[in-house]
Amino acid sequence: MTAEASVLRAFDLSGKIAVITGGAGLLGVRHAEAIAEMGGTPVLLDISDDRARASADDIVRRFGGQAAGMHADITDPASVASAMRDITARFGPVDILINNAANNPKMEASDPNQRHWTRLETFPIAVWDQDVAVGLTGAFLCSQAFGTAMASRGRGVILSVASDLGLVAPDQRIYREEGVPEAHQRVKPVTYSVVKHGLIGLTRYLATYWADSGVRVNSLSPGGIYDGQEPGFVTRLTNLIPMGRMAQADEYKAAVVFLVSDASSYMTGANLVIDGGRTAW
Repeated sequence: MTAEASVLRAFDLSGKIAVITGGAGLLGVRHAEAIAEMGGTPVLLDISDDRARASADDIVRRFGGQAAGMHADITDPASVASAMRDITARFGPVDILINNAANNPKMEASDPNQRHWTRLETFPIAVWDQDVAVGLTGAFLCSQAFGTAMASRGRGVILSVASDLGLVAPDQRIYREEGVPEAHQRVKPVTYSVVKHGLIGLTRYLATYWADSGVRVNSLSPGGIYDGQEPGFVTRLTNLIPMGRMAQADEYKAAVVFLVSDASSYMTGANLVIDGGRTAW
């Protein structure tokens, strides 16, 4: 086997079963496409099973192979356990878990309600509970279920999708609106930072906990991804990014394949930052 062949083989995901939470979302679908393109079988878990199934069907049409969309409430241990049983019965043991699900409201100037509830002083406890439940507790419950099964078999990979805001605090100036009093300015919600920082901590904990069980655990911290945000916001954000632009959603596919494949076989407990250089400033 040549050196070139060995490198290519390290990225191959043929025969691998990969579960992706929040699988019907902006990045979840891209993660699934990347898995399918490299020969793996993506299983898209989402609270919206219709969207997950439609996305999985589209992936099969475009890439061939197998894919599935399934309903799961990752905040509910019973729902996670049920999903794991269904997946295992249909495809066999899960090799890869991507903790991708999160609540992340768009910060739109056209939504006056955000001026109230996003502020720390008036942040609703119900929103706190739900954001933490989906983004952090859900990642824990899925890691507990799927990771324990991986550890029992002596192999597996867990990848959690964090954020550059898991490393630095949000610069609230990019959400400001002219003429709005300070007490009513929109801000990035506190839960987003808490959840993303927490995912990096969970990654390090699980990586060392299962280090001798053949389970690798890493996180990926993307920067801001363009998804039709208002032009003023895009300009203010890109001024904070050395590369001068937001990311495109497809730009994380190769990184995901690297992190869940044997190409990163000596990597665990790490956080891969791909943010256009934002956290370098």
